[in-house]
Amino acid sequence: MDNHRHVVITGASGGIGAALAVRLGAAGHLVALAARREAELRDVASRAGRGAIVVPTDVTRRGDVERLRDLAVEAFGHVDVWVNNAGRGISRHVVDLSDEEFDEIMAVNVKSALYGIQAIVPHFIERGRGHVINVSSFLSRVPLATYRSAYNAAKAALNALTANLRVDLAAAHPDVHVSLVIPGLVSTGFQRNALGGTPPMTGLMPAPQSADEVAAVIASVMDTPVAEIYTNPRQAAIAQKYLQDVEAFERQAAKGT
Repeated sequence: MDNHRHVVITGASGGIGAALAVRLGAAGHLVALAARREAELRDVASRAGRGAIVVPTDVTRRGDVERLRDLAVEAFGHVDVWVNNAGRGISRHVVDLSDEEFDEIMAVNVKSALYGIQAIVPHFIERGRGHVINVSSFLSRVPLATYRSAYNAAKAALNALTANLRVDLAAAHPDVHVSLVIPGLVSTGFQRNALGGTPPMTGLMPAPQSADEVAAVIASVMDTPVAEIYTNPRQAAIAQKYLQDVEAFERQAAKGT
C-alpha cells in the first residue's frame, strides 16, 4: 500500500495545523488545508509541498465542511485521514459565560468536528478504511485553567463524541480508525487569540510544547493508530492523579501549587 496519504486538516492556517501540514508535506503526503484565513492558508501551502490545496472554510457551517470534503476528494481521488484540529479558546469563568459565548465555543470546538465526522466517515466506510483524528485538550480532563470553562467543556464533549464513534465503528468497520490527540499548553497564537485574553497558567500545568512537537505526535498516530494519546507523557500522569482523588487534586489546584 502507498504510504503517501491524502490528509485534510482543519485549523490549518497556524499553530498545530500549520506545523502538521508542513511536516506531512515534507514526507510526501498530500494535504488539503482548511481555515477561514485564506492568505495564511496559502502561506502554509507554499511550505507544505507540491499538491497542497487551500480550501477557505468556516468549519461552523456544515455546507462549508461538506464542500471541503468534496474538493479534497476531487483533487486527490480519495481522503485517507481527516484531522479535526480547528478550535478557539475563551477566558470566562462558568458563572460569567453568556449564551452567545458558550454557543460560539461549542460550535468551533465540537460542532465543527461533528460536521467533519459526518462528512468523511461515509467516505471511509465506502473505501473500507480511513482515519479520523480529533485534537482535544488536556484541560478537557483536568481543571487546571477554570477560566477556560466553555473551551474545556467543549473539548470534553469532543472526547465523548470520539469515544462513541470509535466504538460504533469498531465491530463493522475495524479499518476505519478514530483517534483522540490530547495536547497540553502549546506555544502558538492560540493563547493570544482566545476571547478575553489569557491569564497566567497554574504551576501544575506541564511545560509548553512546540506546535511541531504536537504535530510529530499526530503524524505518529497516522502511522500507528491508537485510541488516544497525550502529547506530553507528563499529562497522562497528572490526569491519572486527578482521577485517583479528585477532591484532593482540586484543593491543590485551587491553591495554584
